[in-house]
Amino acid sequence: MKNKTLIFSLLFVIMNLAAQAQNIEMADTMRSNGKIFVVVVVAAVVSIVLSIYMISIDKKVSKLEKKVNETK
Repeated sequence: MKNKTLIFSLLFVIMNLAAQAQNIEMADTMRSNGKIFVVVVVAAVVSIVLSIYMISIDKKVSKLEKKVNETK
């Protein structure tokens, strides 16, 4: 299960690096208006919620796997 977490973490890091590599004029406009912080907060909240959801699903699947293995 730790392998899955590692893979998803690496995926997020790669996506972050790819996003930083782009030079977008819209970001400069939003930064000057002060709206970029709203975008950053929303992206952070979505990432945190998805991470928590994936961890909870992983725990549930682990419990089910243990039950199945115990009944065999």
